[in-house]
Amino acid sequence: PEFVRELVERGAGPRARQKHLEGARAMPAHHGRSCESKQDVNDVAVPVLRHRVATNFKARAEGIDTVDLVGKLVDAIPRAAEARYA
Repeated sequence: PEFVRELVERGAGPRARQKHLEGARAMPAHHGRSCESKQDVNDVAVPVLRHRVATNFKARAEGIDTVDLVGKLVDAIPRAAEARYA
């Protein structure tokens, strides 16, 4: 999404992707289910990514921190994927 180019100074690296998937895979065991869901992926996004993404000056000036940014990204991704395949 365009807001990423506008507000992110440094994005998450390859290990962040690995840890994000590991966290999502752990959620079903924690909740007594047999497989992960899209919601599990969304639920672990902020804890995994908030310290791996750095906001730029514009974001900080607007009062947007990494938790807000990751939450906004989680909200935007499904819409972007749905629009691409619609």
